[in-house]
Amino acid sequence: MSTSSLNRVQRFVTHDFTVRAAAVDATAVVREMQVLQGAKALPSLAIGRAMVGAMLMAAQQKQGHQVGVYIRCQGPLRAIYAEAHFEGQVRGYCPMTHYEPENYNNEYNLKAAIGEGSLTVARHQPFQKTPHQGTVNLVSGEIGEDIAHYLIQSHQIRSLVSVGVYLDAYGQVRSAGGVIIEVMPGVEDQIIDQIQKNADSHLVPVSQMLFDGAQSVDLVKPYFQGIPFMELEHNFPLTYTCPCTKDRVVRALETLGLAELEDMIRKNEKADVTCQVCGRPYLIEIEELTHLKNHLYKNSLN
Repeated sequence: MSTSSLNRVQRFVTHDFTVRAAAVDATAVVREMQVLQGAKALPSLAIGRAMVGAMLMAAQQKQGHQVGVYIRCQGPLRAIYAEAHFEGQVRGYCPMTHYEPENYNNEYNLKAAIGEGSLTVARHQPFQKTPHQGTVNLVSGEIGEDIAHYLIQSHQIRSLVSVGVYLDAYGQVRSAGGVIIEVMPGVEDQIIDQIQKNADSHLVPVSQMLFDGAQSVDLVKPYFQGIPFMELEHNFPLTYTCPCTKDRVVRALETLGLAELEDMIRKNEKADVTCQVCGRPYLIEIEELTHLKNHLYKNSLN
């Protein structure tokens, strides 16, 4: 698989190493999520932004690390979850993938669909039994601002976070991506002032920039205008990935028991199972159900 800027998170740092950034064109993986889950416009917008935020934070970690973003909310979407690995694997989910408001008079009003709630970020490290978690109240429901709020509250890292998903008139994903700018300890005040000045004058949404043909580095340039920076190596292709497998799904069907499996086989009902985290569908044929039933029966004799 190619590791072009179109399918990997790119990382950058200023020449004095006091400001770091990451940017990504995540259109392909967010679009794959929408297709797999059959997600409507607002859920796609929410899951896509959470996926982008998780990707950006994960890329700033170390190899083997992963970041989970979990939003619990009182709005009709109820919850949004995304998980990304340093190496580029990402997945996302919302239990209300088919939610649609009564009307779209306010266009795609994500803030209303999310409502009040909390953001939990979990950082997993290799060989660590439990992840490091931090939770903050949502401040905007736009996800990017909420992630920036989390970073300053939980890690004392000042940042600018812009994540976006561009949907067409039919609610289909046409572009998705984002950028994160993080200020490290020891940064000079004039650098902070310059970045803030650049941010105040840059009003084009990242999703619009990507839709118009921008590359990941183009998302960073407006913030670093007048500030020398360079790219860091991070050649991991983005993939929409979940640890679910057909074998795991088949093993999970064991919990149905012999009677239920026999009933499905008698009625010639295939098992249509969907992973509740990534949305990937699995179809278990009658022959496979029969093999599973026979396996359970033999085990029951032991």
